Amino acid sequence: MFTRADLHKALGIVYSAMPSTPQYAWPLLAEETQCECWVKHENHTPIGAFKVRGGLVHMRLRKERGETNGVITATRGNHGQSIPFAARREGIPATVVVPEGNSLEKNAAMRALGCTLIETGTDFDEARETAMRLAKEQGLDMVASFHPELVMGVATYAHELFTTAGDLDAVYVPIGLGSGICGVIAMRDLLGLKTKVIGVVAERANAYRLSYDAQRTVPTNSALSFADGMAVRVPHPDAVAMINRGAERIVEVGEDEIADAMRLLYRTTHNVAEGAGAAALAALMKERAEMKGKRVGVILSGGNIDGAKFAQVLQGRTPLP
Repeated sequence: MFTRADLHKALGIVYSAMPSTPQYAWPLLAEETQCECWVKHENHTPIGAFKVRGGLVHMRLRKERGETNGVITATRGNHGQSIPFAARREGIPATVVVPEGNSLEKNAAMRALGCTLIETGTDFDEARETAMRLAKEQGLDMVASFHPELVMGVATYAHELFTTAGDLDAVYVPIGLGSGICGVIAMRDLLGLKTKVIGVVAERANAYRLSYDAQRTVPTNSALSFADGMAVRVPHPDAVAMINRGAERIVEVGEDEIADAMRLLYRTTHNVAEGAGAAALAALMKERAEMKGKRVGVILSGGNIDGAKFAQVLQGRTPLP
C-alpha cells in the first residue's frame, strides 16, 4: 500500500505535530492475560485517538496538491476530530457530519477545533450519505474514513509499536471502517514480520467479521454497539480486501466484555479507554488460553468516552448504545 519512502514522509508529518505515543508491557495486565501484554497508547495523542495521524498526513498531502477549497466528512467522533485538527493546521475549512444523538463531548471537541458541525441521521452510515450529498451541493471534497493516505498516516503507530516492542506473536486491533488494522497489516508486511494481526469487532456491529467469513463485503442492517468507534454497518470494500488477505482472524466481543475490558484497563494501567479502545483487550481476554505465554500487543485506539458513560462502566454497568 505504501513504500518506505512514503513511511518516512508520513513519520515526518506526524512528528511535526505530536511525539510518538508510548507502548508499555504492564505487569498487572500480564497477570490477567497470562502473556506479555503490550498496550499501544493511542489515547495519548492530541485528540485522544489514533485517527489524528491519518488526518495529519492526508491534509498535508492535500495542501501540497493544492486541494484547499474545503473538505467534508462523516464520523462518530475520532475521525471527525482528526480532520479539523489537521485542516486547521493547513488552513483548509472543514465540515463534519455526525448522526443525531452522537457523543456530546465528542461533538464539543469537534466544534472546539473550528469545524462546521452538522447533526443528522440515525447512525454513521446515514450521516455519511448526507456528507456525500452536501459535498456535491457545496463543492466540497469528501474525505472518507478509509483512504490510502489515512492508512499511511495511522500506520505510523504500528511502526512505533513494532520497532519498540520487538517481535510480537500477535496484535489485536479494533475495526471501525478499517484504517487502523490495515495500517498494522501494511506495516507488518513492510517490515517483514511474522506477527499475526487479529481484528476485533463488536457482536452487534459485526459486518467486517461477516465480510471476512464470506470473503466479500457484507453490510448489516444495524450496528447497535455502545463502542461507537466500531459501530459501522457498511464495510469499505478496499478495507475488506486488505483485511481478508492479511488478518489471521476476526474476533467478536460482546458489550459486557468490552465494558469489562475498560474496567480492567483502568484498574491495571489507570488509563481511560472508550469502547473501541478496550475491544482489543476484550478479545485477548477471550482468547487468553490460546495466547498464554506469548508476546501480544493490544491497540488502545482511543479514550474519548463521555464521562457519564464511563461512570456507568466504573460502577459495573454496561452503557446502552
